[in-house]
Amino acid sequence: MSDMHHPEPQAYQAAPDLVRALGRVAVFMGGDSAERDVSLKSGKAVLAALVSAGVDAYAVDVRGCLLRTVDSPEFDRVFIALHGRGGEDGTLQAILSQAGIPYTGSEMLASALAMDKLRTKYVFEGCGLPTPTFRIMSGSAQAGQIIGELRAPLSVKPSREGSSIGIRKVYTAAELAEAYEAAAALDNLVLVEEWIEGPEFTVSLLQDQALPAIGLSTDHVFYDYDAKYLADDTRYRIPCGLAPEDEVRLQHLALEAFRVVGCRTWGRVDIMQDSDGKFWLLEVNTVPGMTDHSLVPMAAKAAGISFEELVVRILRDTLEVADA
Repeated sequence: MSDMHHPEPQAYQAAPDLVRALGRVAVFMGGDSAERDVSLKSGKAVLAALVSAGVDAYAVDVRGCLLRTVDSPEFDRVFIALHGRGGEDGTLQAILSQAGIPYTGSEMLASALAMDKLRTKYVFEGCGLPTPTFRIMSGSAQAGQIIGELRAPLSVKPSREGSSIGIRKVYTAAELAEAYEAAAALDNLVLVEEWIEGPEFTVSLLQDQALPAIGLSTDHVFYDYDAKYLADDTRYRIPCGLAPEDEVRLQHLALEAFRVVGCRTWGRVDIMQDSDGKFWLLEVNTVPGMTDHSLVPMAAKAAGISFEELVVRILRDTLEVADA
């Protein structure tokens, strides 16, 4: 559900010179991570948009050893639509960089850093950016101590998963211990942070510009995997509901977070607002979803940028990187 009323952007075609410069484009999707299904949806949407815009593109479902993707490649550059481990955590970025193949989005360091929510928070703290108070949890026996140190409710999450996979909201030491076990099954690095009660916002970034912010609300406990990809009752607000000066403040914070992590071209920053109106950074996404439920295309549309133009603009930046 959405309360947006925006005109449909005009049909977009990439200029012939740009199409020639881009050459053959492989859209990497699928993969072996917990986000495989979402990645396939994102990749198919990106591929359809590139082809519609006139770009010579085809799909590659990446399974198994990533090194094989650069063994005698039949493509000139890669649009990365791989979510989660392998595709979003710097591994693929390092392999493509080593092979001299241009690719979309952030480079190895920023990708690896943003995928690790814990170390991203260390960077936010070190740069004086607001992020909820947190602890690392390495065993369920720590539950009582952490409940005593932090203010419940708490958010428990595997540090290196995406799409809200494995996240739980807890109030008691018993719930925390149980949530830890579930998160630790996905990642031995478990992050516990204070839950910010209030509205959630997401800001998409495109070529060092913040797109219109989106306000999120759901009948779920929080904006979880089902709310992101499956539910039809999730509410997206564009305009986001903030006063104009507060939205500008929110956009500046998102752009600053994106820059300190070292990201490039495109991504998304998730932010909470507490009852005092203060914004709190949650995380940076370097390969956000591009499905029919996804937020970056929604924000781009609100800025008058069609899905086709969005994916071509993301891809076009690979030419500038190659020339640098």
